[in-house]
Amino acid sequence: MLSAKMKKALNKQINFEFYSSYLYLAMSADFASKNLDGFAAWMQHQAQEEWGHGMKIYKYINDRGEKVKLDGIDTPPAEWASVLEAFEASYKHEQEVTKRIGDLMKLAQDESDFASAAFLQWFITEQVEEEDNVSSIVEKLKMVGESPQGLFMLDRTVAQRAS
Repeated sequence: MLSAKMKKALNKQINFEFYSSYLYLAMSADFASKNLDGFAAWMQHQAQEEWGHGMKIYKYINDRGEKVKLDGIDTPPAEWASVLEAFEASYKHEQEVTKRIGDLMKLAQDESDFASAAFLQWFITEQVEEEDNVSSIVEKLKMVGESPQGLFMLDRTVAQRAS
């Protein structure tokens, strides 16, 4: 059984994971509208992954005998001025996800909820990978700058993640 505090915090995290999915889907749509199909595919893959994270928490709450409470999902931005701006926003967002997962872990530890702490360890490890993936693309985008050729090549490279 989960404490009321932990259940509320996990339900809130489901909402944030689903918002993350919407955010990345919005980025995908923006890239697709600009014929940046590789970046669009990368973000669509990311959106699916974030939805899966939310569902993982959903299942955990159910497995603990508790009821999931879903709230409305905020509307994400619809466009970004550049690919770099979108990926910088993605990186900042992943840092926020990491902070929230850390807060959940702290709550689990404070409440001696060892099952939730063990469950959350997967997310902590996942966030290291998430931040690294996005940070790597941000750095490459900074290297290519405004070069259309560089952007084209990077678009083709990131498309491989989704295939």
